[in-house]
Amino acid sequence: MAMAGGSGGGDIQWCFSQVKGTVEEALNEADIISCVEINHDGELLATGDKGGRVVIFQRVSDVNHAERGNYNVYSTFQSHEPEFDYLKSLEIEEKINKIRWCHRINRNHYLLSTNDKTVKLWKVSENDKRPSGYNLKDDAGATRSPNSITTLRVPVLEPSDLVIEASPRRVFANAHTYHINSISVNSDQQTFMSADDLRINLWNLEITDQSFNIVDIKPANMEELTEVITAAEFHPKDCNTFVYSSSKGTIRLCDMRSSALCDQHSKLFEEPEDPANRSFFSEIISSISDVKFSHSGRYMITRDYMSVKVWDLHMETTPVETYQVHEYLRSKLCSLYENDCIFDKFECTWSGNDRYILTGSYNNFYRIFDRETKRDVTLEACRDNIKPNTVLKPRKVCTGGKRKKEEISVDCLDFNKKILHAAWHPNLDIIALAATNNLYIFNGKA
Repeated sequence: MAMAGGSGGGDIQWCFSQVKGTVEEALNEADIISCVEINHDGELLATGDKGGRVVIFQRVSDVNHAERGNYNVYSTFQSHEPEFDYLKSLEIEEKINKIRWCHRINRNHYLLSTNDKTVKLWKVSENDKRPSGYNLKDDAGATRSPNSITTLRVPVLEPSDLVIEASPRRVFANAHTYHINSISVNSDQQTFMSADDLRINLWNLEITDQSFNIVDIKPANMEELTEVITAAEFHPKDCNTFVYSSSKGTIRLCDMRSSALCDQHSKLFEEPEDPANRSFFSEIISSISDVKFSHSGRYMITRDYMSVKVWDLHMETTPVETYQVHEYLRSKLCSLYENDCIFDKFECTWSGNDRYILTGSYNNFYRIFDRETKRDVTLEACRDNIKPNTVLKPRKVCTGGKRKKEEISVDCLDFNKKILHAAWHPNLDIIALAATNNLYIFNGKA
């Protein structure tokens, strides 16, 4: 299916570019990718995994247009280690829940990574020079006797092999009782927020021992708890505005200028439920797993279990667009509840020009929706056809009756294969998808 590019070009098709990861049958739990994030100029792509590692890939220089979607490993480092909370007798997993890039202000790159309890700020720097000409050490690094020094030398920097170093600059800890599900860097590039199930905290990037609680929905009696925070994000342009979503399917927009504690929202976005569609699973599938502002800041998208919705910030009563992701699963909700898949948290993302929406599904399928033409396509991330620049064929799911040759039956879908995490290049038609322990990269071809 031909689609117009995220960069606003002519009709393009999605093509395979790269796949990173192993093909072993025995899957190592620590290798499962838990988040994907592309930086603001699209040159670096970071993934976090359940083993607490962060792997950064760098985009290949666009000398050959055919390789514009290729990324090579740039740096790998251990971000978090498993810990144990002795007061609560709880293990704290090393799994990376979220990664967020800070805007680049010098030759170094900075990113935030978080597990369930601790946020860390990392500096990623390049070093291609080494000091030499020491007075008290020889060229091999051995200590020289002060008695042997007859002249003083001024140390100089000499060219050396390029070394990529990741170093922790700040550790933001001990501020969350519950598991952190979101972090978001403010547009002022000075503050960020971290959200757990019941609270949202505001931090200054320079201060680690103090944070401000800006949202607290914990009831005095926990038996009265009816909803939890599922995702939170700052507005891309207004540094005082942020949204957070809940397990009840509501999105609250808050303005930090109105009050220090933003428990009273400025706007509440909620779609009334159709009583005709009410079922045992209604509340579970209405829970919002992700919320993202558009690059323009005018709209936001939310992902629940069955659909993606586009909201205009000027209209709270109903979404302006709704896209069904896998409606064919509605008859399977009972079995999805039994195998816990109904609680999967799918992410969604915008294209660079806000025209397209990308989100994942099962069987390693992912969906791309064109907001202008209202067309959509289902594609698959798999190793069956991984020649570079191979055009992907749209996939279709058959729900009953006679199945066509190219279709797949809904009963044959593999629910262990799922695209939960995805990212879109800010300027080009390049998308990155996490499929269990593999990272797939696809690019648009004119």
